Parts: sequence; structure tokens; C-alpha cells
Amino acid sequence: MATCTFCGDELHPERAEKYDYCTKPSCRGRGAKALTIASVGVNKAADQFVVLDDRTEREMAKGRFKKEPEASGSPRRPRTPATNAKQPVPELVPRSSARPSRPRWSQAQERLALTYRAMGLTPEQIASKIGVTPYLVTQILLAASARGRR
Repeated sequence: MATCTFCGDELHPERAEKYDYCTKPSCRGRGAKALTIASVGVNKAADQFVVLDDRTEREMAKGRFKKEPEASGSPRRPRTPATNAKQPVPELVPRSSARPSRPRWSQAQERLALTYRAMGLTPEQIASKIGVTPYLVTQILLAASARGRR
């Protein structure tokens, strides 16, 4: 029969399979070993925690807890052409950096912004009156002055 290494009491056979000390608080305090816990990222929602022992270290070395690339939905497979015919390479055209010609504000907002500016209001005050951001008010006023409207 196994006995506690600290107080000498007999251990229950099932406890003796895993531990060499009894369940008395003084024996548990002296015999318990600190475990190293490692956080393993599983997905965006939660992490998984594992006890870092020899087995876990071997699994980590084999790449079990390696971060996989982000995959949205089902995995994509590269398309293979049905024929071996050589396809023409499309000519790459640089994208235009020009903004769309349609402004992000209405004519009424522009007229109001110009009127309020003529009254001496700041862009912040104008923005609160017409319901847009101060940045957009500044853009409206700059665009109007660039077109010659004051």
C-alpha cells in the first residue's frame, strides 16, 4: 500500500496512481507542483488553454497548434483551365486616382454652407446646422471657392 511522502498516511489506491501525497491541506500545499499553462489561439471567438508538459511540447513541435491562414467559408481551389490553349495576358491599365466627378453633397447643402460662411459661422457651427461633419463643410467650401463661387 502506498503512503504519503509527507505525513506517512496510507493513500487511496486511485490517488496513489497519480499522486504521492495525501489530501490533507498541509500535504497538498507541500506536494502540489505549479503547472505551466499555455494559451493556444484556436479561433477569433476564444482561446484554448493547455497544460504545457512534455506531450504538449512535442505536439507544438509537430505543428499541431500552428496558426492556420484565415479561411472565410469553404476552402478555395485554384481554377484550372479546361484546355491547354494559351490564354492572352490582359494588359494592365493603371487605375485612375481621380475622384468621382459627383460631389458628396447636394447643391442645397453647398448654398447653405456658403450662406452661413458669409454670416461668419465656423465650419463646426455650419456642420451642426446642415447635418454633416466639419471636414465635409471644409471640403464644400474649398470646392466652391475653387469653382469661383464665394
